[in-house]
Amino acid sequence: MDSSDSQRRKPHRGIYLLPNLLTTGAMFAGFYAIVAALAGRPQDAAMSVFVAGLLDGLDGRVARLTNTQSEFGVQYDSLSDMVSFGVAPALVLYVWSLSSLQRLGPLWGKVGFAAAFIYAACAALRLARFNTQVGVIDKRYFQGLASPAAAGLAMSFVWMMSANGFAGDDELVQSLAPGIAIAAGLLMVSRIRYFSFKAWPLSDRVPFVVIPLVVLIFVALYIDTPLVLFVIAALYVVSGPLFTLWGLRRRRGQRDAPPRQESPP
Repeated sequence: MDSSDSQRRKPHRGIYLLPNLLTTGAMFAGFYAIVAALAGRPQDAAMSVFVAGLLDGLDGRVARLTNTQSEFGVQYDSLSDMVSFGVAPALVLYVWSLSSLQRLGPLWGKVGFAAAFIYAACAALRLARFNTQVGVIDKRYFQGLASPAAAGLAMSFVWMMSANGFAGDDELVQSLAPGIAIAAGLLMVSRIRYFSFKAWPLSDRVPFVVIPLVVLIFVALYIDTPLVLFVIAALYVVSGPLFTLWGLRRRRGQRDAPPRQESPP
């Protein structure tokens, strides 16, 4: 074998800079969210998680566009997601609101701790399951709520309530925060299908109505960013169960339909 051929086939020891740099930025934003929450700045913490979501969405697309995908990048992205969309949202929710449940009694304090841990543990399980199925699943759909979407629901709730003058120990917040944390966690490990948007758009051309819709979304975000983000996150979370039920009903209808009879020639 020619020595030049062996040199070409020798695997590279380095890593691709650009996608992994974006992944590092996402992890930094998630770590900053934890620090901001501990410093008593819940809105800054929530915004940092959304910044992590933007960077997390970019690193995969950049890797695919530049053909710089690697197994190292996949594993590093998963660890970054655990920090930014698993540990960070759980700690933000706990520091901001769930820890204040201890004032209602020891049992409620345990409920707050359990809700935060359930979210973090389910995020870890979701990411582990995704890594084991990355080569066989349909890329058009997620099995279970993706961890960035779950973090978006939790952090938009924190941002929206804080921006409207609600503290984490308010009665309304205390009644909603555990449910949001537990529901987001359980949806992550569920078998409910969610549209992934990875295959969208299908071509370079999109219907004209998409452009005015995007303009309206930007205007709405300018008017009330946290409320609009929470509405978008809530609609996406609800879309999974509705889509799954519609698919089950459709398959059941096809199974129960009488077989078609061929007409005589």
